[in-house]
Amino acid sequence: MNSQPFNDTVTVIPDRLPLVLLPGSLCDQRLFGAQVEYFSRFREVFVGDFVGCDSIQGMAVKMLAEAPPKFALAGLSMGGIVAFEMYRQAPQRIDRLAVLDTNPSAELAERVAIRRRQSQHIADGGDLAEFTGAELLPKYADNRKHRTRLEALVLSMAKAAGAAEFVNQWRALEQRPDSWCTLRQITCPTLILCGANDNLCSVELHREMAAEISGGQLQIIADAGHLCTLDAPIAVNRALHRWLG
Repeated sequence: MNSQPFNDTVTVIPDRLPLVLLPGSLCDQRLFGAQVEYFSRFREVFVGDFVGCDSIQGMAVKMLAEAPPKFALAGLSMGGIVAFEMYRQAPQRIDRLAVLDTNPSAELAERVAIRRRQSQHIADGGDLAEFTGAELLPKYADNRKHRTRLEALVLSMAKAAGAAEFVNQWRALEQRPDSWCTLRQITCPTLILCGANDNLCSVELHREMAAEISGGQLQIIADAGHLCTLDAPIAVNRALHRWLG
């Protein structure tokens, strides 16, 4: 992972607003390694976890209970879905919002059936690393170069999450609420960010989200897929830096 600091053309304005980062499914703080390394120099940075939660609503309740009274919130993929729910539950606590490579829609019926089969497979003793390598990695990486670079870390994070959390997270995703109405209620400064080559959550979807959020700012990251914080950490840090302002 490339996590070198910005060059001298970027002016850093320190402030004390804490930053809360929410990872995607089967991911942990390593998803945000470059962001934690950089932004913790200027502010408190918290990376949430969803251990023990099997609903998006429950994840949001847990994160709000553990977060500072007021904070900037950024979530990637499932973390973005949880961020929408946190805003729905406590908009007054969220000073600004960033959602990365995410989807505000409820799960499609055909995808619910697939998730349930996958959950049962892992619950019955299926190999989580094998599943992650076969089913998730090809969607995370848009080419062989990115896949090779991401593989060890993605598999390690999935292994650390474990089968029980896989089942919890898949259950949460299959039952997730639709958040399109919430987008129209967002009034804080909001960044909508997407890797240009995201195979899971398209650029067009992010354009639609930006159109629904009053004052929402869209940023497309070149040469990045679904896990943009790993594919293009410097570009993502620059975008988050501007958003934090």
